[in-house]
Amino acid sequence: MGSFKGHALPGSFFLIAGLWWAAKQSFLYAARKNKSAGAGRLATRASQRRIEIMEGAVILAFSIFGMFAEQLFAGGPKFQLYNSSTQHWEQLMIWQHTTMYLFFAIAGATSAIVHSTDIAPLALDRMLLGLAFFNEGFLFFYHLHGRDMLDVLVHTLLLYAIFGQALICFLEVFHRGNILLELLRATLTIMQGSWFWQIGFVLYPPSEVKWDLKDHDNAMFVTLCYCWHLVVALLIVAIVYWSVLCGVRSKVRRMPPMAMGLLKPREKEVESEDEI
Repeated sequence: MGSFKGHALPGSFFLIAGLWWAAKQSFLYAARKNKSAGAGRLATRASQRRIEIMEGAVILAFSIFGMFAEQLFAGGPKFQLYNSSTQHWEQLMIWQHTTMYLFFAIAGATSAIVHSTDIAPLALDRMLLGLAFFNEGFLFFYHLHGRDMLDVLVHTLLLYAIFGQALICFLEVFHRGNILLELLRATLTIMQGSWFWQIGFVLYPPSEVKWDLKDHDNAMFVTLCYCWHLVVALLIVAIVYWSVLCGVRSKVRRMPPMAMGLLKPREKEVESEDEI
């Protein structure tokens, strides 16, 4: 992660995850809101379970790739934690990054298991996701010793988004399906992704222009950028929400009316179990 590409990789992952969560939760909310008009047929419980399983599998796959990339590429420690010949720890910064990916891998695997079986409570997926975000922030909090002022600042600002995501996930354990919490989680995830890219441009600029990491004016400008990143993330989520809501309503208007009166009682019961 100590390079521009190393920050762009997790940044891209969080950007995609945030956009996906914004679209998915907006769609499910729109389907629930227009259920009486027949939108429940657009998102049955069975389809929701399949989506959650695929989402958990993707998070697991990306996290495992991140772990192996940190350990094996660009002179990584290759899963060696302690060097007995030099009697020193082996690249602990990379081990912190690997541990961050490990917790997201656990969260992804848990989500896939929770939604594919009935052996664990449903809220466990949000609890493990919140724990993964909390662990990420915890590691970054103790990741900044001895660094320049601007380096510490950009990572400290990142912590606000990360701990905010952890708090929202823990709230979702008890308030699952709350659209405001879900969209706020998506917003902070997009913001974290874009801020990872911003950190890459500040600390490892691909151009020849270098940032003065001790200049107070640069620190003031970076804090302004952070606020702008939040505004852009809110705007993106708002656009996604409105687009999905309009799309669902348009789809419902074109759907034929449900012939519920023609169904036998048993068929009605089966269909209602598959609806939202």
